[in-house]
Amino acid sequence: MNTPTTTSSLPLPGTRRAWVLAVTSGKGGVGKTFVSANTAAALARRGHRVLVLDADLGLANLDVVLNLHPKITLHDVFTGKATLDEAVLKAPGGFSVLLAGSGLVEYSRLTPEVREQLQRVVATLIPRYDYVLLDTGAGISDVVLYAISLADDVLVVATPEPTSLTDAYATIKVLATQQRRRLLHLAVNQVAKLGDGKVVAQQLQQVVDRFVSTPQGEAVKLSLAGDIPSDPSVREALQRRQLLFEALPGTAAAQAIAQLATRIEAAAPVSATA
Repeated sequence: MNTPTTTSSLPLPGTRRAWVLAVTSGKGGVGKTFVSANTAAALARRGHRVLVLDADLGLANLDVVLNLHPKITLHDVFTGKATLDEAVLKAPGGFSVLLAGSGLVEYSRLTPEVREQLQRVVATLIPRYDYVLLDTGAGISDVVLYAISLADDVLVVATPEPTSLTDAYATIKVLATQQRRRLLHLAVNQVAKLGDGKVVAQQLQQVVDRFVSTPQGEAVKLSLAGDIPSDPSVREALQRRQLLFEALPGTAAAQAIAQLATRIEAAAPVSATA
């Protein structure tokens, strides 16, 4: 297990707590939020208590994907205008969400206040759920990296496109060198056919083996959590602002999401303790 960066306000050893998974990507437009939301629905269907926190603090779009219109967001919690309980909403798919705002320039950099507030919110949430998914922003800004540092594990979402893989590699390298992550999960979205993700993961692993290690010289392993095929139903669900896993559960992409959730469940036991 990777060891997240934590502070003393996190639950004490031996207490029940959620498994925190950061869902991130090297570049935007690869389906990171789509994967986060639908994976949460798949985990909820398996009987788990799940919350997705929109950790893309200034450019949030989880509300758009879920067709929600929140009156209270994470910004209101940070500024003391609302409580955390008031901000948490039930989403379609049987999971909970904590939505962020959009166009808020104050969250474009990691200030001490943002660091403290985000850590406090995550620490408060994790005793309440089995899984907390952090839908981070794309790239390697300090805000994104700090959100990832609060997670037990990381799921990097990429597509087979060269630009996406280049940026995914950059993200993996930074997480290995700065956060000493020795294991990173990989989801390859928009593959031409199932099985292509394995080839992509192997190619990316070869590059990582040559050029990336932790500061202690430890090897970094990529674990393929799943590949999701290009599927017209995905665009249809997004245009309708519906979860694919709810609206069209029999499609190839939805079934791939279900398999991805199963692998996450196997890799991240909810009985884990802090």
